[in-house]
Amino acid sequence: MSATMHDASSRVPIVGVGAVVIHNGRVLLVKRARPPAAGQWAIPGGRLHFGETLQQAAERELFEETGITVRAHEPLFTFDTIERDDEGNIRFHYVIVDVHATYISGKPIAGDDAEIAAWLSPAELPRLPVSDKTLYLLKHILHFL
Repeated sequence: MSATMHDASSRVPIVGVGAVVIHNGRVLLVKRARPPAAGQWAIPGGRLHFGETLQQAAERELFEETGITVRAHEPLFTFDTIERDDEGNIRFHYVIVDVHATYISGKPIAGDDAEIAAWLSPAELPRLPVSDKTLYLLKHILHFL
């Protein structure tokens, strides 16, 4: 087996978790500052740490990225994000688990890898570059749009 094949086969996807928070008719989204999905609006979240539950990670990541405190609940939506470079090599592979979360407190302040954090109404979303997966979740699973 070549070193390249061995290296590729030993790599594993990274598990990410997002917190879906709807409060007063608005959804909490962030505009991503870094890849993957830089410049797009999406559900806030980040990497699952070893030993954390999905809910603990969602609560921690949401606070780090937006300053909002939530209570995380059950998973709503799971999907893959695989990004390749121009030669077809995998740059990123995330398995994302978005969980429902209940707002507790705080005002959105962009932190961590978010450029902007904001509460957005359904009417505002069509004018923004929102990730396809976020639009799917909001439209088909939550019927928010």
